[in-house]
Amino acid sequence: MKTRGPMEFDVVSYGRRGPTAPRFFNREQLAQLSRTARRTPEVMVKVTGGGRDGHGVAAHFDYIGRKGKLEIETDDGQLLAERHLGERLVDDWDLVLYPTRIDRGRLSKNQWRRVPKLAHNITLSMPARTDAQKVLTAARAFARENFALRHRYALALHTDTPHPHVHLTVKAESEEGERLYVRKATLRQWRADFARHLREQGIEANATPRAVRWQRPSHKRDGQFRAEQRGVSTVLRQRVKGIIKDVLSGAKVIEAGRTKLDQTREQMTADWKRSLGVVLAQGQQGLALQIARFIKKMPPVQTDRETLVEQLRAQGRTR
Repeated sequence: MKTRGPMEFDVVSYGRRGPTAPRFFNREQLAQLSRTARRTPEVMVKVTGGGRDGHGVAAHFDYIGRKGKLEIETDDGQLLAERHLGERLVDDWDLVLYPTRIDRGRLSKNQWRRVPKLAHNITLSMPARTDAQKVLTAARAFARENFALRHRYALALHTDTPHPHVHLTVKAESEEGERLYVRKATLRQWRADFARHLREQGIEANATPRAVRWQRPSHKRDGQFRAEQRGVSTVLRQRVKGIIKDVLSGAKVIEAGRTKLDQTREQMTADWKRSLGVVLAQGQQGLALQIARFIKKMPPVQTDRETLVEQLRAQGRTR
């Protein structure tokens, strides 16, 4: 599927073009450099799975609508709040023509992955204290721009956590039979689109890769991420127990990914310094100062384990 809207500037792709790189940044690129250097809040666009049978899609609709307690907005502008709305939407989207229920227990993991999705579940989120209604307006514009008149969709705003977020469910097959495939490039484009619509609502929002902001890429599965948000992650609990054991015994643990993190940091620093040189050559002194401060204040390279150790020690000092 082709997505619309310009991709936001990526300092990484610029910094690695070598001698063929342009000698100046345009206005849009300068704006993104400024947002990143000022640590403007980053948008989150996450695909959290999708139903492979009618039952799964209906259950997700009931979840995002809180079984009739919250309104679900459809692609034709209807606001619906019904206890068993999921079944109605599955019928309206013609998903009853597909398997109504698949016995996952009878399929291997590889077989289950090959079952085509009937819908994609997408979460659009912003940090705490962001205006929830503006997040909803931006999400509505994002969905209309990317899916209207092609893929059926429905969305619902959730404000039951500190981070206002919108659950967007999109039918995987368009009305013309074209399937929606979500790839890494698709997610990058969606983040850029969502950030742009938020800025149109007057909300400072940015969309850059984590490495550009000195953050380690996250590879957590959706189930683990949700469990950690609720404070019930068994994976995190086991890791904490292991770390406490190593700290008490004085054992030194060298993680294999540390070398890769150091290499990425070195590359990112070089990219930012190249960008700083171009900005100075363009006479953008104010932006150059922002970038210089950004480079100077970059946090130390840390693995997930090192971050957890630091958090545990800080909690111990507080107690």
